[in-house]
Amino acid sequence: MKSNSLITTTTHYVGVNDRKTELFEGMWPLPYGISYNSYLIVDEKVTLIETVEISCFERYLKQIKRILGDRPIDYLIINHMEPDHSGSLALIKQQYPEITLVGNKRTFDMIEGFYGIKSKQLVIKEGDQLTTGTHTFQFYLTPMIHWPETMMTYDISTKTIFTGDAFGCYGTLDGGIIDEQLLIEKQWEEMTRYYANIVGKYGKNVQQALKKLAGLELEYICCTHGPVWHELLNKVVATYDKLSKYEAEEGVVIAYGSMYGNTEEMAEEIANELSAQGIRKIVMHNVSKSHPSYILADIFRYNGLIIGSPTYNNCLYPAIEELLNKIKMRNIKPRYFAYFGSFSWAGAAVKRIGDFVEKSGFTVVGAPVEMKYAMHTEDMSKARALAIEMAKTMRKA
Repeated sequence: MKSNSLITTTTHYVGVNDRKTELFEGMWPLPYGISYNSYLIVDEKVTLIETVEISCFERYLKQIKRILGDRPIDYLIINHMEPDHSGSLALIKQQYPEITLVGNKRTFDMIEGFYGIKSKQLVIKEGDQLTTGTHTFQFYLTPMIHWPETMMTYDISTKTIFTGDAFGCYGTLDGGIIDEQLLIEKQWEEMTRYYANIVGKYGKNVQQALKKLAGLELEYICCTHGPVWHELLNKVVATYDKLSKYEAEEGVVIAYGSMYGNTEEMAEEIANELSAQGIRKIVMHNVSKSHPSYILADIFRYNGLIIGSPTYNNCLYPAIEELLNKIKMRNIKPRYFAYFGSFSWAGAAVKRIGDFVEKSGFTVVGAPVEMKYAMHTEDMSKARALAIEMAKTMRKA
């Protein structure tokens, strides 16, 4: 029976699961944990691809030793230098002092900067190859997915590509490793959130990488977080293609802040009218409760976005301002956009959302609604008119 650590007859999974960390990068919730993936190819020479987060090193080393015994590792290929993947690099170097580190010029600048390591380097360029016996690895530089040194490694013999963070997702690997071995629904949902949180700004770079890799025959995608993609490989690539083009399905995200319920009441009116107009996919987020991580994922998923904010200290509600900054940072391409706000004595929220949308490239739909004090009949009518205009615009698209 094939071991669950085996991907092919010579390619082993030696990653670890992290069910303790609550926030990835100190920002993004991990309700299902996360995996740090590393791969070991046992050939005439032994190749390790990536390491793991340093706190997991002891478990990681046990898995390597279980496969290799006292045999040395000849090469460590480093596709991505972010510390959740390179964190154990110095410790691996201590265990295997003769190991040769394989990366591009920018990789080694970072290795020296992070870990002060200079010895035993193989600096590769685009298209270079490394043969370790029956395996030949070919290297593709894919900068800014999502760091400048990122690259991908293609194993010609097994048609396996090791992609760094590309095609990754949140969530631990519970029992299995390859997609068909797992209950995959949670990882599938978490892929969009991972992309929106981590990679989302770099759609153009993802597109360039997809074109570069388009001619390769692929059996497995081995990324640094989440399952090894095999059965769902084509679907994964198609999903990344869609996300990196900022394409979205019909639906509306309503994200709002509300201190005493008045702005929320307007959000509810807009949602009710959208539904009455036949818009089925409506997602509402109270920004005081919904983490931006999930709001961003829904904004990548749907083509309509409505933002509402009360005026707070003559500015936007702080959590709305944070959300708008995160949207701006990700260069999200055209969405249908509408907005509303409220105030008690001096209105500022609607104006400041207007300042944001002028620079966003979004298509503004309907007239923004600004409510004073609480919602009255006129405000209700304006809110419903905004929803009608949004539904009408989406139907024409």
